[in-house]
Amino acid sequence: MPTDLTPDDVDTLHVTVPADVDPVRLGSGRFLFAVAGVYMVGAAARATGRSLSCTPRKKGRSPMSIPATMRALQQTSLKGPQDMRLITDAPVPSPGRGEVLIRVTAAGVNFVDISQARGIFAGGPQPPYLAGIEGAGEIVAVGEGVTGLEPGAHFIGVGITGGAFAEYMVLPAAAAVPVPAGWAEQQALGLVVNWPTALAALKPLGGVTAGQTVLVHAAAGGTGQAAVKMAKHYGATVIATASPSKHDTVLALGADHVLDSLGGDIAAEVLRLTGGADVVLESAGGITFDASLAAAKRVTGRVIVYGVAGGEAPITNWELVYKHQIHIIGLNIGTLIQAAPQIFGEVMGEMFALIAAGVLTPGWPTGYDLADGPKALAELEARATIGKLALLL
Repeated sequence: MPTDLTPDDVDTLHVTVPADVDPVRLGSGRFLFAVAGVYMVGAAARATGRSLSCTPRKKGRSPMSIPATMRALQQTSLKGPQDMRLITDAPVPSPGRGEVLIRVTAAGVNFVDISQARGIFAGGPQPPYLAGIEGAGEIVAVGEGVTGLEPGAHFIGVGITGGAFAEYMVLPAAAAVPVPAGWAEQQALGLVVNWPTALAALKPLGGVTAGQTVLVHAAAGGTGQAAVKMAKHYGATVIATASPSKHDTVLALGADHVLDSLGGDIAAEVLRLTGGADVVLESAGGITFDASLAAAKRVTGRVIVYGVAGGEAPITNWELVYKHQIHIIGLNIGTLIQAAPQIFGEVMGEMFALIAAGVLTPGWPTGYDLADGPKALAELEARATIGKLALLL
């Protein structure tokens, strides 16, 4: 180990900390070690040993442990996730200005991944491309102009060009979210996709207040579960839809009523129970979309549309004037981040307040190996699971 370095020269260095050296906690998961007269700042030693992966402070240098190639899932067509292939020679990306490179340990499996694989996501990538948008892991390198983020810190985010289903991915530093203290990376999946979507739909867009009624479709999914918890926290009466096998799970989340998403007249039942919903969270599309419009209160009802899982659903200006006199608001969390960063910042601040208050708690999503990514996406598309799915690397 070199001994000619000073604290100003070293952020971190790959070393094995002797058993008799005690670290001093600096906060934010960082520790100070004194070894052979050299002070080093790094992440806590792994549970399997006291080895630290560290990075020199000198400009233009990256950790020596970053390989040139990596394993990744590559989407080879727009026919669906069945045409996703595991490759072993994908080049490891390099962080540009304002970007960070993370070593991915968990990746979220989301409906947007299916939409991209089927070519129905507007502006989506063209094959062949590295799949996955949501990844969490440890920062291993930072690009020019990045401050406040150091190698060893654990963050989650949406990739600039995707590529979350891989061993390494690049995130925009400004939109990277720290993994909450005490949470594992896979528990944090949803922090930048599902949970902000639910919160943005309810609060800045839906304007939900205590005493109002919220209708949540697909309440057993990742976004739906978060929406049920949040809406109850804000004092709303929650009507949820889910398949019969998932009703008990949704009721346990706090829903006041659960309707069968596979049959029955949803709009008629909502009107019977409450006289109409003040806010409808619509992600199903297809025939469910018309039920959402009919279930909303006339004039004041708000329908927040953030998904098209069931297909497209047209509506005309004639219908808005003579049939559905309601507010229809479209939501895409990626667009919200880019076009309204101040609103997104407020959403994230509120979300972490909900985490601190115990309203949102970590869970353990069903995990798949990277090679089983197509299987996980097929399961999500069939809605055969409750909550989140994760690829674990």
